[in-house]
Amino acid sequence: MTTSPQPPAAPRSGSGRGRRGLAALAGLLAAAVALGVAELVAALVGPASSPVIAVGDAVITLTPEPVKAFAIRTFGENDKIALVVGTLLIVALYALVIGLTGLRSRRLGALGIALFGLVGAIAAVTRPAGGPLDALPSLLGAAAGVAALLALLRPLTAPAPGAGPRGDAPGVDRRRFVLAGGAALGAAAVAGGGGRLLQRRFDVSGDRAALALPAPASRAAALPAGADLAAEIDGLTPLFTANRDFYRVDTAISVPRIRSADYRLEMAGMFDTPRRYTLDDLLGRDDVIERDVTLTCVSNEVGGRLAGTARWLGVPLGALLEENGIRRRSDQLLCRSADGMTIGAPTRNALETEDAMLAFGMNGEPLPVEHGFPVRMLIPGLYGYVSACKWLVRIEATTFDAVDAYWVERDWAAEGPIKVASRIDTPAPLRQFPAGRRAIAGVAWAQTRGIASVEVRVDDEDWARAELSPEVDADLWRQWVLPYDFAPGRHSITVRATGADGEVQTEQRAAPFPDGSSGWHTVQVVAG
Repeated sequence: MTTSPQPPAAPRSGSGRGRRGLAALAGLLAAAVALGVAELVAALVGPASSPVIAVGDAVITLTPEPVKAFAIRTFGENDKIALVVGTLLIVALYALVIGLTGLRSRRLGALGIALFGLVGAIAAVTRPAGGPLDALPSLLGAAAGVAALLALLRPLTAPAPGAGPRGDAPGVDRRRFVLAGGAALGAAAVAGGGGRLLQRRFDVSGDRAALALPAPASRAAALPAGADLAAEIDGLTPLFTANRDFYRVDTAISVPRIRSADYRLEMAGMFDTPRRYTLDDLLGRDDVIERDVTLTCVSNEVGGRLAGTARWLGVPLGALLEENGIRRRSDQLLCRSADGMTIGAPTRNALETEDAMLAFGMNGEPLPVEHGFPVRMLIPGLYGYVSACKWLVRIEATTFDAVDAYWVERDWAAEGPIKVASRIDTPAPLRQFPAGRRAIAGVAWAQTRGIASVEVRVDDEDWARAELSPEVDADLWRQWVLPYDFAPGRHSITVRATGADGEVQTEQRAAPFPDGSSGWHTVQVVAG
């Protein structure tokens, strides 16, 4: 008896490793579709409802203060960019895992994407300024991601040629996968790109450019001749900081965009006659003031750059509070931003600080969007986290006992008066320069008090008094300079300042948390 020879088995159309690689890619492409569709829907709801933005905002809120401080020290004003990039990397890794999981179980893969959509939806609706519609981008994006994942996995589980009727020898239909992958990539690009383009409808740059600022009834003090020493000393910080260079530290990944005509400022709480103001109401007042004020972030390290000066235009804060009949029992102004951020400012400082204002102008132009357009608060003498609420839409007169603002809830000090500070700008640390005579220079500040003197010590020599730039206003920092003959070799330079009230800058080193850094700034330089 003879048997006919069996035909050779058909080759499998994909190895296990190849299928897993394509499955991981499927997860990545599905995530791209989900994010693209979410961006498109966010163009209808609002940029802050985007899952990447919403989750990033939630991460900022939940991050412990030491980690936030590390991020600011490491990335500076690019901390939000770093957060978004980090969030996208985590999403990409998660998507790779989802793709591999979906290869084994489509149901689990779909649930994985649905879970990510749920997280994004919860993050969006629980934002202080969030609402039910803010969940739509994450939910609809997740639905699109699930559909994309299932479509991409289907060619990876196709019956291999020669498989039995049960189709239990899966292979890879590469042609179908390439077509499905191309379609997914195209959909992600079109939806995401279209969403970003459509989100331009929220842009207020044209509205801002069209805003005419009023002439101040009270102008800033005239600058004396030679007020800015930076023109003569290379490396010295200018007296005024250009808007494009002004530091920015806040929690907003997507900054609020408020049109001038839509702006409203609500006064609430412990007022006898609380009012609401439009932007035109504020611009049309007859008590508009112009002042030169240096701002400082509480996160500024000793020698740090999170400080800057601008010429601000606005209305006196104290007068505004008085005309609403603020009650003397109020010791805190709970200021609310358009994105829900709360800043708690001491009522006493708001009433008694002469140059405290609601600002709508900065260095001769309307506030930049990143710096609070249309209106922000400024109270000289206090760190920004308790005095400089941006995108201000509500002032509630209350008490510190009744409510904690955002930063106080995270154990920062409630009031935050600025400490006497000084900084060496030049010579730059660890830079080599020719031996001989060279200017040591920098800035010092003690807002509302002013700077009386600055002293510099090189190595173990006695303290030497530096020359100060002409005094303009107590709220404005002062430049200082000390010509010095450097011998060849390595040198240590230290600076300290004394306020006009006689307070000498403390040598005691302290980190920014919880009420601002302190200590003398020291740099190491090399003269060659």
